[in-house]
Amino acid sequence: MMLLHRTGHALETELTARLAEIGLTPRARCVLSTALDAGLTQIEIADRIGIDKTTMVVTLDALEAAGHAERQPSPTDRRARVVVVTGSGREIVAKADDLYREIVGSVLGSLPDDERDGLVKGLTRLMEGRLSTPMPCEKPPRKRALRHAVG
Repeated sequence: MMLLHRTGHALETELTARLAEIGLTPRARCVLSTALDAGLTQIEIADRIGIDKTTMVVTLDALEAAGHAERQPSPTDRRARVVVVTGSGREIVAKADDLYREIVGSVLGSLPDDERDGLVKGLTRLMEGRLSTPMPCEKPPRKRALRHAVG
């Protein structure tokens, strides 16, 4: 478990540093990527990526200030706001996706093909199978909101 934790942390740190070069955070990338052409409300995006409402508001405030996203009234619920990615938001998501592919390609490329394929398949099987339902826990470790940022 410690190897997975340390590996994930190192990859997350590298991704965070590289995204900062283009003025984006992993969380902001995750929000923008999830919102692309999805017609989702702020709450729906927050639920999908695992962040609380307050964090979502702060993240969207920053994305709006940067011109990457807009909140628009929902056509079906006047109380809700749909997140719309702007042209500059689409451009920065494309840059972020390129950086992501470059980093993951470099990291996984350091493994022989059979080990790389086995690692990815094994982790996928665990997350879709045995680990797909979290264990009930009174004080669980803090969950990171990067499901789409690194996947």
